Amino acid sequence: MILLPSALPREDCGVFGVFGHPEAAKLTYFGLYALQHRGQESAGIVSSDGNVVYEHKAMGLVSKVFNEAILKGFKGHIAVGHVRYSTTGSSVLQNAQPFRVYHNGSSLALAHNGNLVNAASIRKRLEANGSIFQTGIDSEVMVHLLAKAGLRGIDEAIMSTMNVIKGAYSVVMATEKSLIGFRDPLGFRPLCIGRLNDSYILSSETCALDLIQAEYLRDVGPGEVVVIDANGLRSFQAIESQRSSNCIFEFIYFARPDSDIFGQNVYAFRKALGVALAKETSVDADFVMPFPDSGNYAAVGYAEATNLPLELAVIRNHYVGRTFIEPSQSMRDFEVRIKLNPVKEVIRGKKVVIVEDSVIRGTTSKTRIKAVREAGAKEIVMMVSCPPIRFPCYYGIDFPTRDELVASGRSVEEVRQFLGLDGLYYLSIESMLKAAGGDPRRFCLACFNGKYPVPMEDSIAKFKLERPGRRQGQ
Repeated sequence: MILLPSALPREDCGVFGVFGHPEAAKLTYFGLYALQHRGQESAGIVSSDGNVVYEHKAMGLVSKVFNEAILKGFKGHIAVGHVRYSTTGSSVLQNAQPFRVYHNGSSLALAHNGNLVNAASIRKRLEANGSIFQTGIDSEVMVHLLAKAGLRGIDEAIMSTMNVIKGAYSVVMATEKSLIGFRDPLGFRPLCIGRLNDSYILSSETCALDLIQAEYLRDVGPGEVVVIDANGLRSFQAIESQRSSNCIFEFIYFARPDSDIFGQNVYAFRKALGVALAKETSVDADFVMPFPDSGNYAAVGYAEATNLPLELAVIRNHYVGRTFIEPSQSMRDFEVRIKLNPVKEVIRGKKVVIVEDSVIRGTTSKTRIKAVREAGAKEIVMMVSCPPIRFPCYYGIDFPTRDELVASGRSVEEVRQFLGLDGLYYLSIESMLKAAGGDPRRFCLACFNGKYPVPMEDSIAKFKLERPGRRQGQ
C-alpha cells in the first residue's frame, strides 16, 4: 500500500469496521487487536456519530496506540480501523491509516489492505491537474479519485474509482452516515462481513469476528461493493469478476490459523500442505519439528502422514514480533537471534526434520538452522510447505526485489548449501494446489511462477524484474 517515489510497495495490512454499535470504536480496537499480526508499525481508528468525526492514530502496536482514556474520547456508532506494515523509509505517522479527508462538506475515512500497481501513474496525472498529496500511500490516490467523482453520489464515485485503479485492494471506508467495503475484481486480499446483534462488521479475517463474538455472514465478493447505513446492508457489483486470484500466501503464512479466508480454514489448509509434503518426500529421521509459530500446522500434518514423532524442540519468545517484514535488516537479524531458542536436550545427536512454511530471504532460516546445528543435531533436513519463492509480490505482501529472494537465481541445491542443511525439499506447485482443493485456478501464484494476474503499469515493475541477481548473505 506504500508508494513513495523512492520506495517499493512491500506491505500487508489489516482493516476493520463497525456500523450500528454505540461503542463502535471500542469494538474496532478489539478487532484491530485480533488483526495485529497483519500490521505492527502503526494503528488508527476513525469514528463518527453522524455529525462529528473522531480520530486517533499513532506509530506502534494497538495496545500502545490506544488506552482507555483515548477510547472513551471516541463517540459514535460508526468506526473504521487499520493496522499497518511498512517498508524502510516509510514508517512515519503521516502514512498511518485510516486516511481521512474533509471534502465537499463531508468527511471520508479510508483503510486499505493491498497494493495498487498503477498508483504512480494516476498520482502523476492527478498532480498535473492540481491535486495536492499529503502522504506517500497509494490509498490517498483512491481518496482523490473518490473526491473527484463525489458529486455523482457515493455509489458512482466508488464504481468510477474501481474502474481506474488496478491491483489488490480490500477497503473499509466510513462516511459520517455509512460504512462501506469493497474488493478488487480478482479478490487478492480477504474481506468478510459479520453481524453482532443489530450491528454490522467488516474485517480482514474472521478471527477478529470471533473475538467480539460476531457471527460470520459471508465474504465481500471480488468486485463487490457493500454499503451499510441506517437502511441496512445493500450491495452491488461494481466490476464483474471473471475469475479470482486469491493470494495463496495468505494461507501459507500471513493469515491467522484460526481464521477462515476465501471460504477455507487456514489451519486445515496448512495441515493439508504438510500431508502433501509427506506424500511427495519422506526421509528417515528421529523426529519432526517446526520453527514456530508459522511452521507448526504443516509440521502436524507432515508428522501424522509419516508417523514420525512431533517435537516442539525450538521455543519461541512470544514477546518478539515477526521478522521477515521488519523495516531494517539490522533489526531483523537481531530479532532472529532472540526470537527462537533450541532445546539442546531434545536435539542433541538426532536426525531432525524441520518443517517450515516458507523461505523468503534466507536470513531467518540460516540463523535458525545454525542454532539447531549448534544444539547438537546430527543431521538437519528441511521441508518447506510451499514452492520456492522466486518473484516479488506487487499486491501487498512484503516480498523484496528478486536479488533479495534466496531462491531467485539459485537451484534448490544451491539454496541448501547456502542455508547449511543436509537436505532441502520444497512442495511442488501441483501438490500445493491439489492440497488446497477446489478450483486450482482461483489462486495468485505469481511469487512462485512469475505469472502476474495484473501487470505492473508503473516503472517499479521494470526495476524489480530487471534485477535478477542476488545478494550474498541474504
